[in-house]
Amino acid sequence: MSLFGKFRLGRTNQSVLGAWWWTVDRWTLAAVLFLSMLGLVLSLAASPAVASKIGLPSFHFVYRQALFLVPALFVLLGVSMLSVRQVRRLAILGFAGVYVLMLATLVVGPEIKGSTRWLSMAGFSLQPSEFIKPLLVILLAWMFSEAAKKTGVPGRSIALGLYAMVAIVLVRQPDFGQLTLITIVFAAISFLAGLSWFWIAGMAGLAIVGGYSAYLMVPHVTSRVDRFLDPASGDTYQIERALEAFRAGGLFGRGPGEGVVKRVLPDAHTDFIFAVAAEEYGVIVGLLILGLFGFIVIRTLLRVQEEHDLFVQLAASGLIVLIGIQALINIAVNVNLLPAKGMTLPFISYGGSSLIAVALALGMLLALTRRRAGGTLHHGTYTKRAYA
Repeated sequence: MSLFGKFRLGRTNQSVLGAWWWTVDRWTLAAVLFLSMLGLVLSLAASPAVASKIGLPSFHFVYRQALFLVPALFVLLGVSMLSVRQVRRLAILGFAGVYVLMLATLVVGPEIKGSTRWLSMAGFSLQPSEFIKPLLVILLAWMFSEAAKKTGVPGRSIALGLYAMVAIVLVRQPDFGQLTLITIVFAAISFLAGLSWFWIAGMAGLAIVGGYSAYLMVPHVTSRVDRFLDPASGDTYQIERALEAFRAGGLFGRGPGEGVVKRVLPDAHTDFIFAVAAEEYGVIVGLLILGLFGFIVIRTLLRVQEEHDLFVQLAASGLIVLIGIQALINIAVNVNLLPAKGMTLPFISYGGSSLIAVALALGMLLALTRRRAGGTLHHGTYTKRAYA
């Protein structure tokens, strides 16, 4: 047998890699990899001007993004090969470790723009709250599914406690963007788990009270909301430049390298990279990015409909809500539909913590939605039957 024949991934290949290849959702994987490559291309467009402006080599952020992309892809592919049980174990151990790091940010984290969200490690900045999100989703889904089985486990109470643990630290940092995101995901999982409308309405009321309290008590939240509602009340420089970029780009864009907004936007390579993409490549590429996220969300929800395990349903749905809402918030901020929140565009924006954390979330999602024989989902076993 030739070397190629020995290692090719035919349908009868029963190795771990062969089982993974014929059970993983290859269309979603392809969309994610395309987004990753697109992020690297847009980093080439957006980051050199930012780097030069702050005295760094022109391709500093490009090289670092490429460097972060390597472990991110290893995390994505490696985690996608796990079984459902292994995903739960990873969530337990990961949550415990990352939560300790979140607490550490309150003690030793440097203050940046009024927040202590990062830890400096070996020349890199780590944002633990990025990693806690997908791990929390898995644990919430697990607890709600156990409560539904009536096993005697107080799953709903534990889920509420886990959410509260994370929420308290996010308030202390403070990071209301991430708090908003995990609150939306918690509400979504609660709704899907069959929590009554009374409790859903109660949580919505608490969210409104919490948001209003943050507006009254936290100066930077007050400033962002006021500037969103009344642009004349403060500095709206970045939003105005982003909107100019959309208008200048038109349908097909100015052309690669011809954009000007990246030269004046401080966050062109992170929060406002979508505006850079629209200026240089046009609304067409903006719609392509939006379409890719929409495709991943819709395809995941369609696959989840075929699943009979409540935990997998809740976990996969929670993860895709997490990714989809984060992308939606970033894009909405870029087009001035929401106040600025400092939230990255998954796989597109510059940032090592964000990139690897989103890879972890997508890896767990792909692991949970793997196929098994008969059109249902794969939980760690493999057969020689063909897969859709």
